[in-house]
Amino acid sequence: MTTFTPTTSDEVLSTVAWAVAEETPLEILGHGSKRGIGRPQQSEHTLDLSRLTGVTLYEPAELVLSAKAGTPLADIEKLLAENGQQLAFEPMNYGPLHGGEPGRGTLGGVLAANLSGPRRLKAGAARDHILGINVVSGRGEAFKSGGRVVKNVTGYDMSKLMANSWGTLAVFTDVTFKVLPAAETEVTLAIRGLLDDAAAAAMAMALGSSAEVSSAAHLPERIAARVASGSLGNDAATLLRVEGFGPSVAYRIAALKTLLGNAGPLEEIAGEASRLIWRDVRDCRPFADNSEKPVWRVSMTPGEGHQMVLTLRMQAAVSAFYDWQGGLVWLRMEEGDPEAALLRGLLRKHGGGHATLVRAAPSHRAALPVFEPQPAALAALSQRLKQEFDPKNILNPGRMA
Repeated sequence: MTTFTPTTSDEVLSTVAWAVAEETPLEILGHGSKRGIGRPQQSEHTLDLSRLTGVTLYEPAELVLSAKAGTPLADIEKLLAENGQQLAFEPMNYGPLHGGEPGRGTLGGVLAANLSGPRRLKAGAARDHILGINVVSGRGEAFKSGGRVVKNVTGYDMSKLMANSWGTLAVFTDVTFKVLPAAETEVTLAIRGLLDDAAAAAMAMALGSSAEVSSAAHLPERIAARVASGSLGNDAATLLRVEGFGPSVAYRIAALKTLLGNAGPLEEIAGEASRLIWRDVRDCRPFADNSEKPVWRVSMTPGEGHQMVLTLRMQAAVSAFYDWQGGLVWLRMEEGDPEAALLRGLLRKHGGGHATLVRAAPSHRAALPVFEPQPAALAALSQRLKQEFDPKNILNPGRMA
């Protein structure tokens, strides 16, 4: 097995061109924090982008940052924090869930997996903040899309097309993101002791109010103790995050307290303590237990999540918690995994959605459709895109389907 470690875009291009000429597949790798997601790779050679690093442009006043695809995400977040800015979609770090170190991951991997965090309700995902890309396709051809300004029109939006492609269409060499100012103040209002159905109702009420809640999550009993070093205790916690200028946050928190005063005991959590909680919710820390118990990431209609989990529990031992007002359900199968068809069948009965297996043993991932199967028409379109960008199936073959 050969591992290629390019340090320039030209070296990436020459490596992919060689693979195309030899018709030999490449596994595309950054830091490997998401290597355990998708079907296991059977490639003989690896294209490791971890040395393709460096910020190439950062203009805080213009809210634009460009960097090489292998630049560590932790370095980007540190640079932005020093300037009072952030990636507003707060990309998830999959490393801890797979037994790796926290803070791993690359900027290119953020777009390749279209990452996001609890603030997705308000800020969207990586694809909503990408401005431009430089890539090498599976044909061994370099091209770019977009640019380095917020207002940019250059024909087809290839940048968004590449989001969530998991390295199967092209290899990123440079990426440009829009950045935003970080909130001056952050306060989380926690409602304690609610059951899942009452929590869903409380989150819906909060999101429907004028309080501009930026994140809403529910950690059931005992799950709550697995975030922020156990600072929340064992009781269930329904979390509502409010961000902005200090006086505005105080006013909106007060409004939420009035609105939800009868829901249950209320607790305010501010500053770094609040950020720590949401970081752990973002990174699925309750299930980061160094085991291979299967973990599913389920996106569905917010009001149906707890009902789907209740039905699933009648047929399988499962732990769950909820983000995005219940629209994102994290599931850990405690006694092996039921058939993927069972879970996806329940999704269809509860308003639709998609389920992705984000952690499991390699043999398990090889036997299941890890990503949500696409309808026939969409699958045909995806195959046409693969044929256009990677006709010889060189890049991450078989990872997604």
